[in-house]
Amino acid sequence: MTGRPREFDRDQALEKARDAFWRRGYEGTSMADLVSALGLASARIYAAFGSKEDLFREAVGLYEANEGGFATRALHEEPNVRRVIERMLRDAVEIYTRPGQPQGCMVVTAATNCAVENDAVQQWLAEHRLARTASIIERLKQAVREGELKPGTDAETLGDYYATLMHGLSVQARDGVPKKRLHDLVTVAMQALDASLSQTS
Repeated sequence: MTGRPREFDRDQALEKARDAFWRRGYEGTSMADLVSALGLASARIYAAFGSKEDLFREAVGLYEANEGGFATRALHEEPNVRRVIERMLRDAVEIYTRPGQPQGCMVVTAATNCAVENDAVQQWLAEHRLARTASIIERLKQAVREGELKPGTDAETLGDYYATLMHGLSVQARDGVPKKRLHDLVTVAMQALDASLSQTS
């Protein structure tokens, strides 16, 4: 006798959980909220995903593999450093302001302030943000080594600047700042990189 098949689509349930966490954050999303969003009893959620924290970590993984992967895609697909940075920032604006979808970046907003018992979640997300910053800095350092950026360009400070801007775009988007204003901000921010471009790049 075979086991009874699952009555729900696990991938679809994970998408619903991702959106719930994205909108309300880790602490702001209760098990009751997840029961309502997924349309499943809490026992079934635990059986399918483990703890609330396990579900959250898997939901973040789904976000980073899709919407939240825009920075990784820009780093891997664009042929020069200026296009990498501009695409990263403009894609951030587009994703953070999509109508009918959670606003901002899930990794930036999901756990900025947490109770002590959720320190592990907060630290885990901080590590994700720091890793993204490090990847931007490394791409800028590569651009200095390869002559795209002028010798002596402070790649670390420039990388911190653009990472901070991406996080700020997330907050602004959640606050309802219009997409056009955010794109205008990106246009201004690109001037910092343009000032460091070598004449031959």
